[in-house]
Formats: sequence, C-alpha cells, structure tokens
Amino acid sequence: MTQPRKRAVVFAYHNVGVRCLKVLLAGGVDVALVITHQDSATENIWFESVLSLCETEGIPYLTPEDAKGADLLEAIKAAQPDLMFSFYFRHMLPQAILDIAPAYNMHGSLLPAFRGRAPTNWAVLHGATETGATLHEMTVKPDAGAIVAQQAVPILPDDTAFEVFGKVTVAAELALYHVLPSLLAGTAPRTPNDLTKGGYFGGRKPEDGRIDWTKPAQEVYNLHRAVAPPYPGAFTDVGPRRYVIERARLQNGNVQGLTPGLAVVDNAILGVCGDGRALVIHSLLADGLRISPAELRAQLAEGQA
Repeated sequence: MTQPRKRAVVFAYHNVGVRCLKVLLAGGVDVALVITHQDSATENIWFESVLSLCETEGIPYLTPEDAKGADLLEAIKAAQPDLMFSFYFRHMLPQAILDIAPAYNMHGSLLPAFRGRAPTNWAVLHGATETGATLHEMTVKPDAGAIVAQQAVPILPDDTAFEVFGKVTVAAELALYHVLPSLLAGTAPRTPNDLTKGGYFGGRKPEDGRIDWTKPAQEVYNLHRAVAPPYPGAFTDVGPRRYVIERARLQNGNVQGLTPGLAVVDNAILGVCGDGRALVIHSLLADGLRISPAELRAQLAEGQA
C-alpha cells in the first residue's frame, strides 16, 4: 500500500532556500505553503528567488513582515503540515508555530560551531578551514536542537565568503537529499547538539568591515575575504574618501619602512599591516569607482599636503 505524501510548510529564502525547496519537491513532499521574504530595495540581491520558484511551481506563498502574526499562524494551521522546514528564513519562529508540527532548520555551519547569524562570514573571518551545513530540529533557542544531518566543505586559504557560501549551498542540498527518505519515514538520526562547544555570533553590519591596519596581515586578509563583494567589502577611510577592497591577496614576505595603511609600491597597491606584511590589492574602489595605482598615489599625496 502506498503511503500518503507528507505535507510540509516551508520557510525559505536565498539560494539555500531555493535548492532545499527543490530537494523536497524532487523527494515527493507535498509543499502546501511557502513563507518567504519580499526582496529589500536597499539590499544587493545577488541570490536566487524563492518567490519566483513558487510562482513557477504553482506553490502558494506568503510574505509576512514577521513570523508572529495571528494570520500567519492560522494559515500554517490550515495547511495541516506533517513537517515544517526553515531554509535561510530570516525571522525566528515563535513557539506557537513550532507546536504545529515537527520543524527542521538548515544552518550554514557545522553545528555547534558558528551558531547564530552570518555563519559563513564568521567562519571565514575566524580563519576556519572547514564549514558546512547542518539540518537540525528547531527550538525557540536558535541553532540548539538535535542534529539530523551534516555535510562538511573545505574553506581554502584564499576563498571569499561568497565562494564558501556557494559550497555551503551545495552542502545543504546534499545533507537534505541524503536524510530526506529517513526523515519522511520517521527514522532519521538525532545527535545531541552540544552547546558547550562552538560559539554564538550575531549579525554583521557594513561598519564591521572597517580595516584596522595595525592588525596582523592574516587578520586583515580574513576580514577582506569575509566581506568581499557581493558583501559590502572591507574598507578604510583616508581623508574624505572611502576605499573598499574588491580583490586582494596576501603577500609573501615582509615590506620594509612603510607605515600601516594604503601605499603604492612599484605601481602596485598595497595594504600594509601591523606585522610588516601586506595585502596586494588587485582591485580597489574609491567612492564606488575602481582606482588605478597612479590615481591612488595622487590622492594619498593630496591628503598629505
């Protein structure tokens, strides 16, 4: 006798939301309702659209301002889900919603490491050499429920957060794909999520990208990698101008006799750091426009005049 299809309500956004929603559809899940976000006009939208996928697949969707409204709660109850999933949805779900059906969240790290917001950016910023995706049971406390599936990916020395996020998206798809049959059958594993390990991190703001050139070069490089475009970018202010690093690499060896900060040496732009090492900056933006070494040299001289 064929088992009835499991019904799901899915909270989803971003690339992870799109890919994991596609996994559910391919796995025969009846997605009764999707809760997503309207794109913000103030944000650089470089990622795929869950809303567009819903329109293509004919899936009913809602875009509430938050997850605490009575109308949303009633809509989810009316969908009568057997399961609920959250794939990079940006709001915390209240207990009233979590009480409706078993709920699972996809988090962009290897829990319990890098719990909280912007896990990929934090992992790169801290110089981690590995991250991944974790599907876990949802609780009111963020990223605290039992682990159901994990998939690791490497962080290479020159990877930016954008590049790592691409790997994490694939890791999320793989983790869900492999565990979905046992999840639907009610036999998925549950591994305790040891919150005494790892750490919790908050959201990041553009101002957090300000460079302190007195720091060691590896720290400055990690900051650049963590916030490089399409994120807002690591930046430094010289006089009235703001310079944002678009592309850079860590230089081998030390530089001699240079003050920490931006410099032009042998027609190359350097970011000199506190330990005597430097970043070779291959693309630097000045007030949003790409600037040449000659232009930077003139601007730095102008600032010193």
